[in-house]
Amino acid sequence: MRGGDRDAEFREYVLADRTRLMRTAMLLTAGDAHTAEDLVQTACTRVYVHWHRIRHEGAGPYAHRILVNAFLDERRRAGRHPEVVTAETFEPRQPETTDQADLLAVRRALLELAPRQRAVLVLRYFQDLDVATCARILECTEGTVKSQTAKALKRLKDLMADDQAADPATGSS
Repeated sequence: MRGGDRDAEFREYVLADRTRLMRTAMLLTAGDAHTAEDLVQTACTRVYVHWHRIRHEGAGPYAHRILVNAFLDERRRAGRHPEVVTAETFEPRQPETTDQADLLAVRRALLELAPRQRAVLVLRYFQDLDVATCARILECTEGTVKSQTAKALKRLKDLMADDQAADPATGSS
């Protein structure tokens, strides 16, 4: 295959799948647009390098696996170099009926989850992937996906309850 054909195929793939990759990355990073862009760029770069091998098998699942792995790797490295948290948040367009306080509470709770738990929730509930597909992307067993999902949901529920209890607008402390 000539380089121009390869590049054209790759460009077509990126145009078709970039929005989905970015949505997944935004969920994994709990709204951190800069880190999400970095993750998508990493995934696209690695897909391009292996395009000759994966183009006929379907680049989408491969790209999403790379995206999740890059996120998990970045979270491991971040433990060695703590981030500075700012008050600036990403605000995606939402329907007018959505309660912004609820959205912020969910983002705060997602940030408290372990990276692998956050990844499993994003893949299962925001990307609507089945257990088997999540297991392939995360490179683990289906049982691990199920147990991580259960633990993550329990933790998220606890965090949301704690956040609601601490919210001065609810009248509690």
